[in-house]
Amino acid sequence: MGRSLVDLLIFVGKRLLQLVPVLIGIIVLAFVFTHISVVNPCAIWYPHAKQTILNQCYATFRQPIYVQFFQYFQGLLTGNWGQSQQGVLVYPQIAMALPATVELVLASLFLMIFIGIPLGVIAAQSSGRWPDHLVRIFYLSGWATPTYLGAVIVAIFIAPYLGLPSGGDYSGPPPFREWTHMSVVDALIAGNLPWTVDALQHLILPAAVLAFINMGIATRMTRSSMLEVMPLDYVKSARMKGLSEFVVMYKHALRNSLITTTTVLGVTAGGLLAGTVVVEEVFTWPGIGLFAYDAITAPNFDGAIAVVAVFAVGVVLANLIADILYGLLDPRVDWR
Repeated sequence: MGRSLVDLLIFVGKRLLQLVPVLIGIIVLAFVFTHISVVNPCAIWYPHAKQTILNQCYATFRQPIYVQFFQYFQGLLTGNWGQSQQGVLVYPQIAMALPATVELVLASLFLMIFIGIPLGVIAAQSSGRWPDHLVRIFYLSGWATPTYLGAVIVAIFIAPYLGLPSGGDYSGPPPFREWTHMSVVDALIAGNLPWTVDALQHLILPAAVLAFINMGIATRMTRSSMLEVMPLDYVKSARMKGLSEFVVMYKHALRNSLITTTTVLGVTAGGLLAGTVVVEEVFTWPGIGLFAYDAITAPNFDGAIAVVAVFAVGVVLANLIADILYGLLDPRVDWR
């Protein structure tokens, strides 16, 4: 047990070290592209500023781009992630917005697991028959739906029909302190049941949109894995013992087929971050996706670069968690 823990720690340490050059490369690309995409960034960034502020901006952007990057990266390491046109610091805004996005992604993963995986089991049990075809139509519809279109349809048509809110994370300013900036979690910490229900009502639609669009991954991987294990001897032996079909499928067959599905879901969690940009903008969810949209359209160079860096860290960490889960579920994997 001690050896396996040491191997795990070494594996995590190596992967975190690999994260450093990847992250630096992504920041370099984001910095270069944002600084060469606009001919006169100062005029756009400070459209109504005084001449003294414009002169300071011009002095900064006239320096060689490698000098600008070194100064920016030095500030990035010390917590100075720049500021918006209004002079608001970027780091505090991201620190407040990121937990809301994490809450949205976790809620989407919850729906993908508890809806997508059972659908995959149903499709495998009825392979080639009408339930299988219906499940396939369902998840292919999600894959084929553009994120913005699905979000707009749900916000405009489905939300009023269900009587659910289509914007924000609360119906108004909450009467308690927001410790984590996760609406449901903060309402639970405050022990306020009405506001917990209100937060859940605001969360369910954007989470459902993200889950529906990405649910095909969980469903299809579960179906494929189940079809591989169902003909194996241990599944046949379980049936011969007289166990119910539910126990055979969910306790014996599904347990082994979840190895691949769990790994894919871990990777998908990182990809969900990109989908939050559109979903949060449509539902005005106060997460990093909404902040990214505002930073890009402003344009806010410092905010856009910081968001790219945060997204990159999220994707790499999601892949790391997926690798760890794969190793925990499959003892044949060597972490060394």
